[in-house]
Amino acid sequence: MSLLPYLLAAWLFAIGLYGVVTSRNLIHLIVCLSVTQSSTYVLLLAIGYRKAATAPIFADVPRGTRAVDPVVQALTLTDIVVGVTVSALLLALAVEAQKRAKTLDPERLRPMTG
Repeated sequence: MSLLPYLLAAWLFAIGLYGVVTSRNLIHLIVCLSVTQSSTYVLLLAIGYRKAATAPIFADVPRGTRAVDPVVQALTLTDIVVGVTVSALLLALAVEAQKRAKTLDPERLRPMTG
């Protein structure tokens, strides 16, 4: 079993987290959150991968044939849908912050009320 997908997921997570911590722009922050979320896709797919396995479609497949885990694939698809929804919501909030405060800098948005 190769460690490459796990290392890739760790690097994606670290790069995204670094971007979140150092971000000075809401759009940059949202993109970095998306990169961090994509590390979970890689991790989930690496966990569900089986070498020399077939797709989890069992029609006309003999018993005992190795197949990848369909639950992990379903979790990954769910993760993608949730990630897109959260990104859309955060982008809508960033547009509203830009309209009201005329800035996307999180430090300058701190004194906002109401």
